[in-house]
Amino acid sequence: MSRLLDQTVVAVFLISTGLLALYGLHLYVLVYLFRRRSRNKRSEQRDIVERYLAETPPEQWPGVTSQIPIFNEADVAIRVIEAVAAMTYPRDKHTVQVLDDSSDETRLLVDRTASRLRCQGVDIEVIRREDRRGYKAGALKVGLARSRHPLVAVFDADFVPPADFLQRAVPLMEQNPRLACLQGRWAHLNPEESWITRAQSVGIDGHFAVEQGARAWNNLLMNFNGTAGIWRKAAIDDPAVGGWSSDTLTEDLDLSYRAQLAGWRIDYCLDLPCPAELPSTINSLKAQQRRWATGSIQTAIKLLPRIWRSPLGLARKLEATIHLTHYSVALWMVILALLARPLLVMVDPVSYAYCFIIGWGMVIFSSLAPSVTYGYARYSLGGGWSGLRTVPFMIVLGTGMSINNTLAVLQGITTRGGEFVRTPKSGSTQQSRQTSRYRPHKFWWMWFTEMLIGAYCLANFAIYVTAHGRYAFSVFLAIYAVSYLLVGWISRPDANRPRRRPAPIQPEPLPAPSIDQAPAPAFSRVGG
Repeated sequence: MSRLLDQTVVAVFLISTGLLALYGLHLYVLVYLFRRRSRNKRSEQRDIVERYLAETPPEQWPGVTSQIPIFNEADVAIRVIEAVAAMTYPRDKHTVQVLDDSSDETRLLVDRTASRLRCQGVDIEVIRREDRRGYKAGALKVGLARSRHPLVAVFDADFVPPADFLQRAVPLMEQNPRLACLQGRWAHLNPEESWITRAQSVGIDGHFAVEQGARAWNNLLMNFNGTAGIWRKAAIDDPAVGGWSSDTLTEDLDLSYRAQLAGWRIDYCLDLPCPAELPSTINSLKAQQRRWATGSIQTAIKLLPRIWRSPLGLARKLEATIHLTHYSVALWMVILALLARPLLVMVDPVSYAYCFIIGWGMVIFSSLAPSVTYGYARYSLGGGWSGLRTVPFMIVLGTGMSINNTLAVLQGITTRGGEFVRTPKSGSTQQSRQTSRYRPHKFWWMWFTEMLIGAYCLANFAIYVTAHGRYAFSVFLAIYAVSYLLVGWISRPDANRPRRRPAPIQPEPLPAPSIDQAPAPAFSRVGG
């Protein structure tokens, strides 16, 4: 019986380290795939844009509807609406849709801003629904049904698109009628606000500077990231695609894969940056990561059977599987941390020396992958190797978030759909740091769990070093201990209290509504 328990613990250890090594190897492969295609693809896209701008008169440009889904975003609503309205595009070809599901003073800000912009000649409408059914996916679906243009851009409330975004995106959409979507790169408004935002900026650069390019430019399945991209309306409306759906918490990932399984393509442009505000507090980041982790696993469960039944090649199926299940890395990390005590008490290191050599070799191999990927990502964006300085912060943050993400993964396995909990924004930029008037949803027991497991790792670290001299595992236990204790401590209930209390917004008189502003059965709208 004792030997069976030993073998079980060692088997779980090898499975966990093996899967971590698999995801680490996947990052190495993506770096290679990105590197081999990046220069030619970027040059090709620049040529397409320049040729289209030079040869196509404004009256021949296709119409674009820019959708801005909003729910209680008083700190950033005006910023995003004004930025989208200010994009350089033929005015008669561009409509701005504010999909406002707000229930607070954001409604006043939206109406006031839309009224002012309409007086300046902007084609802008505010669409409101009777309820939040379907959350963001439901709002986008309602707006899409009202759009009269063939192309639809999407910008979340925390984004500030540059003036030339549509001018650079539309030519790439027009060069291929089977292109369903073009994703732009997320840039950052507040990367230096805190060590949390610095760590996030490196991680996001890794995704957008390496992973998305590697997938898009090597005929692999990729995803629309929910914002800073442009869709072809015909692709979303294609009966084989099925349109926006709210049965997962990542409606963007779900739609992307369904479109590609129906024969449409999705492309990516590294040179199409769109700055966004990074969550500056740990609980805001946790809320965002929970939604992404739960939704990606829900999408994996929903679509992986279809992917493996499809005529896609084996390489594309394998990459899609790893992509959709990537958040499961958090689960294997937590299991590895919890195995510290059983490995110490139950397993003879001499009897299983070969297994430990293999296991720790895979751990080291996989642990170096993020440093390589994210360091190279920042380098490819022209930042030299500065990303390597931030990688330690990213490792601590990523490790500390693994308990939060593990619970989200388990939720994704056991539930369908769920409430779309939006990430609070504050309006911070590099020049101005603000505090959101909204408080993120917290699991009040989460911080205690993180502190408890952090203490567990710290105690085992001390035992490994002082009593047994096992230095290999002790290094990783030290990282776990620091990460869990730090993330748990800054997540405690009395942490991150606001530095200021935002003043309530006083309503101002609005112009009398015209006839077409009256409520409709399914939604109400303001505007032309």
